[in-house]
Amino acid sequence: MRYLPLSDNDRADMLARIGVDSIDELFADIPEAVRLEELTTLPRRKTEMQVERQLSAMANKNVSAGSLPFFVGAGAYKHHVPATVDHLIQRSEFLTSYTPYQPEITQGTLQALFEFQTQVANLTGMEVANASMYDGSTGTAEAVLMAHRVTRKKKAVLSGGLHPQYREVVEGVSAKLPGASVAALPADPTGTEDILAQIDCETSCVVVQSPSFYGQLIDLKPIAEKAHKHKALLIAVFTEVVSLGLLESPGAQGADIVVGEGQSIGNPLTFGGPYVGLFATRQKYIRNMPGRVCGETTDAEGKRGFVLTLSTREQHIRRDKATSNICTNSGLCSLAFTIHMTLLGGKGLARLARINHMSAVALADALSAVDGVEVLNSAYFNEFTIRTPKNAHDVIEALAAKGVLGGVPVCRLDKSGGDIDNLIVVASTEVNTDEDRAAYAQALKEVLA
Repeated sequence: MRYLPLSDNDRADMLARIGVDSIDELFADIPEAVRLEELTTLPRRKTEMQVERQLSAMANKNVSAGSLPFFVGAGAYKHHVPATVDHLIQRSEFLTSYTPYQPEITQGTLQALFEFQTQVANLTGMEVANASMYDGSTGTAEAVLMAHRVTRKKKAVLSGGLHPQYREVVEGVSAKLPGASVAALPADPTGTEDILAQIDCETSCVVVQSPSFYGQLIDLKPIAEKAHKHKALLIAVFTEVVSLGLLESPGAQGADIVVGEGQSIGNPLTFGGPYVGLFATRQKYIRNMPGRVCGETTDAEGKRGFVLTLSTREQHIRRDKATSNICTNSGLCSLAFTIHMTLLGGKGLARLARINHMSAVALADALSAVDGVEVLNSAYFNEFTIRTPKNAHDVIEALAAKGVLGGVPVCRLDKSGGDIDNLIVVASTEVNTDEDRAAYAQALKEVLA
């Protein structure tokens, strides 16, 4: 017997209450091109073994990142994650923990989040950090909304070096905010854009990624100075958190909000998620920060303890004062981040960062020696952009056929147009060997011959 709790009259009453005529109107924001006109054709029934066999066959079509030379980055990076990390996060008290509403029984979870916040604040050079975001892209959109609240202005200037998907998320959120505007600069592989000219008295924030989507390192200090003169905030974005082990922190360069992706530390690629967004800011802006903040305190007996200090989220009592609708944190992913960062320590992170940079320099030298290939970046960390004489998508497909995953065609992610069809973003981390780099250079030489 089917269980249908709602009658047609019930549904009509619900639609009338929210002010729409039909259920179809609730899907108006979903582009028609991606809507299903009918149910996907699936078999009506199969046994468990048949399903397992069929799904395994589908999974085997994927190429494992560790099975061949792998140079894909552009926001998601292959790093070595110690076995200790996975072993510890599989413990039941971590794996099944829920939101720590009751501090008296969730001290372990609260302390882990507190340590995570401390690490993020130290890494970014900021004074306070929250207990994680969903990922870097949604964190960037939340940073823009926070800047609007702080400055009471609604114009966001986005650098052409911002990850295209991050830009799309910011634009999508801003489109639903009355009065908000976004000035997105064209693609900027070399970091030569004149973003200072875009800052005016109407600007709420300037969003700059460093290292940029194209790998270029950006000096944030002059941008921060110009933004502050116009009472705007500088939002510094990163997708490769390992870079903070070697580069001057965004906070030291004048950033007001620092946001980014923490996947590189403790979290494997996992087909694009779940990941963990990092978010930090100045102490004076803490009550405008989204998410929640864990704090240290003492109990009635004077013992050290941890609590949720700030948690203005939409499901809480003061939801009318909420800074966002974030309903949870990426708890397990942030724990993996914290464990891996603890294992590394400050010296270990710095050494890992140096190895990443040397790996990228070696690869850039090898690829630039191939006829027709140009490395566009003047300064980079572990990722850079090359221009090839052939279409980037075709080159990547040909490299894959030769057993090398050579990077990400810019045109795959950036649909804004311009002279980007022949650009490839290439990443090289500590997992890449001399043999991997030699294989890439040789395969690219053959493809371009």
